Amino acid sequence: MKKNIHFTFIIGLLYFALQTYGQQPRVKYLNELPPGTTPKVFAPGRVSTENEFEFGAVFSNDNNTFYYGVEINRKAETRMMKFENGSWSQPVKILFHEVYNYNDPFLTPDNKKLFFISDKPLTGIGPKKDYDIWYIEQQDGKWSEPKNAGKNINSGKNEYYISFTKTGKIYFSSNREDLESKNNYDIYSSELKNGEFQPPIKLSSQINTASYEADVFVAPDESYIVFAANRPGGLGSGDLYVSFRKQDGTWTSSKSLGNAINTETDDFCPYVTADGNYLFYASRGDIYWVSTDVIKKLR
Repeated sequence: MKKNIHFTFIIGLLYFALQTYGQQPRVKYLNELPPGTTPKVFAPGRVSTENEFEFGAVFSNDNNTFYYGVEINRKAETRMMKFENGSWSQPVKILFHEVYNYNDPFLTPDNKKLFFISDKPLTGIGPKKDYDIWYIEQQDGKWSEPKNAGKNINSGKNEYYISFTKTGKIYFSSNREDLESKNNYDIYSSELKNGEFQPPIKLSSQINTASYEADVFVAPDESYIVFAANRPGGLGSGDLYVSFRKQDGTWTSSKSLGNAINTETDDFCPYVTADGNYLFYASRGDIYWVSTDVIKKLR
C-alpha cells in the first residue's frame, strides 16, 4: 500500500513538472513558437494584423504583460495584453486619445513606470505640439495620469523612443540640434541621479552621423545598443544597426544587421527580451522577432 502511494506521488510530481515545462515558453511569448535566425511575424492575427500598423513592443520582467503600439488612420495608441488565469487576454487600450498620439512604450527596470512619447500639450487640451517623452506609473494597482519627463530630457523639438539600462540611465533620440531638415535625429543618454534625469549627452560619431539615427535599444548592462538609421548605402528608409561598448567606455563603429533583418522598407523600434534571447522590431506594418544570434555574430 505504501509503495503504491509513493509511486502515485512520484507520478503526480512528474506530471506537474511536465505540464509546467510545457507551459513556460508559451507564457513568455503569447503561446508563440520562438524563431531562429530567420525573422518571423510575431503573433499573427492577434498582435500583428492585416488592417493595422503595429510597432514597438516590450514585455514586463515576469513576461506576464505585453505592451505595444498601434497606428490607425495615422493616429497611434498603446495597447496591453496580460497573462491571467492560465491564458493571455485580448489587447486592451491603455493610452489613447481622439487627437493625440501615444506610442513607443518602454518599461523602467523596476517595471513601475511605463514611458512613452506623445504630441499632447504639456497641460490641458490644445493643439498638438512636438513629441515629448512622458510616463505613467503604477499607483494602488492603477496607472496614473501621464507625467512629462521634464526639461532635462524634453526640448522644443521631437524626442523619440526610450530604453533604459538596469541602473535607470535613459537612452533616447531627438532632433533638437537640427536647424534645417527636421529629420536629422541623434541618439542621447542621460544618467538618473537622485530620482532626476541629468542633462543628456549626445553619443559619439561611432553612433551619430549627419544622417538619421533614432529608435535606440540599450542592453540593460549597457554592453551594446541597437538602433534605426537611414544612411547612404542602406537597404531601405530605415535599417537596424548595432554598436558594442568597449572596455574603455567608447563605442565600436556601428554595423548594419544586414539583409537577413533589414529590408527595402523601414525597419525600426528594436527591443531585446529580458532574457537576452530575442530581438523584436517593426517592419512592413507588423512586429517581427528573431534570435539575438544575429546580434552576437557581429560582436
